[in-house]
Amino acid sequence: MSRSRFQRDGAALVWRHKHEILRIEPWGNDSLRVRVTRNAAIADDLPQALLPIEAGAASAGNAGAEIEIDEAGASIRNGGITAEVSAIGGVRFLNAAGEVVLADQQPEVDAIGPAARELKPIGGSLYHIEARFEPQDGERFYGLGQQQHGHLDQKGCVVELFQRNTMVSIPFLLSNHGYGLLWNHPGVGRVQLGANGTRWVAAAAQQLDMWVTVGATPAAILSNYVDATGHAPVLPEWAAGFWQCKLRYRTQDELLAVAREHKRRGLPLDVIVVDFFHWTLQGDWKFDPECWPDPEAMVRELAEMGVKVMVSVWPTVNPLSENFEAMDAGGYLLRTERGVEPQRYFIDNRPEGRVYLYFYDPSNPEARAFVWDRIRENYYKYGIKVFWLDACEPELAPYEPENIRYHAGPGVEVTNLYPRFNQQTFFDGLRAEGEDEIITLCRSAWAGSQRYGAAVWSGDIASTWESFRRQVRGGLNIGLSGIPWWTTDIGGFHAGDPRTSYFRELIVRWFQYGVFCPLFRLHGVREPGADGSGADNEIWSFGDEAYAIIRELLFLRERLRPYIMDQMQAAHETGAPPMRPLFFDFPEDGAAYEVEDAYMFGPDLLVAPVLHEGARSREVYLPVGATWTDVWSGEIYAGGQILTVDAPLERIPLFLRDGASLPIKG
Repeated sequence: MSRSRFQRDGAALVWRHKHEILRIEPWGNDSLRVRVTRNAAIADDLPQALLPIEAGAASAGNAGAEIEIDEAGASIRNGGITAEVSAIGGVRFLNAAGEVVLADQQPEVDAIGPAARELKPIGGSLYHIEARFEPQDGERFYGLGQQQHGHLDQKGCVVELFQRNTMVSIPFLLSNHGYGLLWNHPGVGRVQLGANGTRWVAAAAQQLDMWVTVGATPAAILSNYVDATGHAPVLPEWAAGFWQCKLRYRTQDELLAVAREHKRRGLPLDVIVVDFFHWTLQGDWKFDPECWPDPEAMVRELAEMGVKVMVSVWPTVNPLSENFEAMDAGGYLLRTERGVEPQRYFIDNRPEGRVYLYFYDPSNPEARAFVWDRIRENYYKYGIKVFWLDACEPELAPYEPENIRYHAGPGVEVTNLYPRFNQQTFFDGLRAEGEDEIITLCRSAWAGSQRYGAAVWSGDIASTWESFRRQVRGGLNIGLSGIPWWTTDIGGFHAGDPRTSYFRELIVRWFQYGVFCPLFRLHGVREPGADGSGADNEIWSFGDEAYAIIRELLFLRERLRPYIMDQMQAAHETGAPPMRPLFFDFPEDGAAYEVEDAYMFGPDLLVAPVLHEGARSREVYLPVGATWTDVWSGEIYAGGQILTVDAPLERIPLFLRDGASLPIKG
């Protein structure tokens, strides 16, 4: 009887029982894709993260797949990973050494307790889906995008799988037990990383879909993941420099004055940002000519200074926009299932006060083409090739994805894909124009966003030490989620007051950290604000002492750019994030997994940011397996020890690995 439940379908192992179909097949090196449905057949055309198996390195593991079927069950092996399936459909995954790394959680007695997986029908072809896995002693969990809970190791956390401002949902989990798991569902859900087991939940999906990989190191696991979901391009060299931004520069003259002052002072500057409300109306996607009378001349002058212009583009559409009727008639807007049609109540340039806004639907290819046509006509033709995709979660109000219908499907099933589809609008458009240096700055992302040149920043965070500490953990985890290009608003976004000693110390320490982030960008709404633009937010805005320190940090970043570009090349080739936890480079050192407030910046540099107000020293753990040189004192230390290191305001603790040489001192 058990044999009849199994069959081989090409390279895939299939189990069938009653109305349930389980399909496991190779999907990249040392990796397997698992799908389960109670519909008539496994669907191959649903929105998801994985590249087609024929694409590049993702096909390498298929040829060697081995399937065995006997009376007790069946197994499928692809390189270093094996899945064993019992006669009743239970699954467990083993590594090359035969060790179980992940196993379905089964009730101790049949029919008592929840099943390892459940597909509960909720209407049509949709199911509420849950998958449960056994707990393992000492297991730690990393990745899952960027969260604001303040933990690097997320064991014990419940993580919402839903995009919000500051919280980026990428459902890829990396375990210290040698595997990675992609919950290949772009809809609303959660993952519970409990002491008594792990539970993944999809609120609405047509089938269970997950991808599991194994590797001897975190680097190997992440390499398999980006092979399967897409590699980031090589970062453009100019993007490794300093980006200047504030809540908004209101006019062309104001922005040019800041760029000219940078150059007058001899300060490095690579990107300057035109933020929101530079437009006529949301959905027009063009400059207000009263404030920005000659964008082409502005771009030309800045280019002569060696400065790129980045423009903020929101996905919202005002019903008064010149594009609204065409977009509405073409079905290019998100629609609601009930109630009023628009999805957000917010301000715009007119009418005065608040207005109901719509979001365009980037899951519709025709809508993507329409929006890019407007971007090309109103920005690209002036030489603007760098775009800031703000509010791209999308920022619904209220957050009710179950009331939104996309071209790709019901919101509750597909909503987390919005930022990636939006990134694709700009990536495909720029590629069609012949551009090959493509980067968009985004407030959210999903699995595979990296292949569209998406850089992520941590959203509208508070200007506090507590928030600062959370960003360090969040940035490390998003790097382990396949996104190598990441940054924060240096100084935080909300409520920093440059007149206070609190904020002046905070922004110095944040700048020190920012030098050693993949992207180096100042932003924020400073107090006291004026005319909706915020107070001054240039590096000379925070007092003479802060300016002297920050100025030297800009030049330190310049000296490190060749090293940074080497790390960006590695990120492109292997998926290794430039900024990563200590255990990434030292996976055999158990103590390295305990460190959540220091990290490696590339393979040669250990960075220990100062994260507490008033601190002038801090403890630093030096991993086993290397010798470490204190950059500032020149002292050499063996790994495997904790030091207390001096950290005066002008200095961030830094250690070079195994005699490496970097131009840190001016």
